[in-house]
Amino acid sequence: MAAGDEIRRNMALFPIGIVMKLTDLTARQIRYYEQHELIQPARTAGNQRLFSFNDVERLLEIKALIEKGVNIAGIKQVMNPVGEGASEGTIMNEQSEVRRRELSEKQLHRLLKQELMVDKRMGRVSLIQGELSRFFNNK
Repeated sequence: MAAGDEIRRNMALFPIGIVMKLTDLTARQIRYYEQHELIQPARTAGNQRLFSFNDVERLLEIKALIEKGVNIAGIKQVMNPVGEGASEGTIMNEQSEVRRRELSEKQLHRLLKQELMVDKRMGRVSLIQGELSRFFNNK
């Protein structure tokens, strides 16, 4: 994967409302996973959480594990805490702020669909496509 692709996937773009709709998780669940360092969204100056493509993907992976009966301790063993993988951290910089302000909610949804429906790292359909298809068919 090119360095530019990785930076784009880590850009803080998505407010919690969009992430909640996409993942079908509540704000409380998302905050809980953040407390356990499974995700680490960026924060605006006003303390609003902003999520990246990688954050959304991790949340869907966590949700799938929970649905299989894996508890939070088990999930922590399967998934490294975000802080350990510096390349996965959500970044918020001038470039991501400009990009986020340029995009409407509809455009953000389209970006999510393009980025997450195909696993670019492997050149194949993502394992979370089923989850995403439910969300995008309603748009």
